[in-house]
Amino acid sequence: MAIAQMRSRRKISGGRYKVQPTKTWSQLGSDPALTKIDAMRKRSLRTLGGHRKFRLFSADTANVLDPKSKAFKVVKIKTVVDSPANSNYVRRNILTKGTIIDTELGKARITSKPGQDSAVNAVLI
Repeated sequence: MAIAQMRSRRKISGGRYKVQPTKTWSQLGSDPALTKIDAMRKRSLRTLGGHRKFRLFSADTANVLDPKSKAFKVVKIKTVVDSPANSNYVRRNILTKGTIIDTELGKARITSKPGQDSAVNAVLI
């Protein structure tokens, strides 16, 4: 069954709205990307107006900013240390915004949304 981003069929009071039309293409949603630590794998999606979105399904490197030297370095990701989104994401090594990862330079916090931006950007802690 398709995932839809539609208004609820029920009002706040519990009553029902009038019957809605069926789902349209513009109301479709999608499953989360759940970006994991593995070889780089991304996919392109066509969106409304012919634009493109990129989903990152797995990544093994991150663009890490060193606040002292103000320089970016591309470093390898070792593992996930902490995840504010879900504690189970730590065991499954899933990358989300705000996740603390262990890299070759040390611990870093992810500042991008890997599943939507198709890149893993982080800042050293």
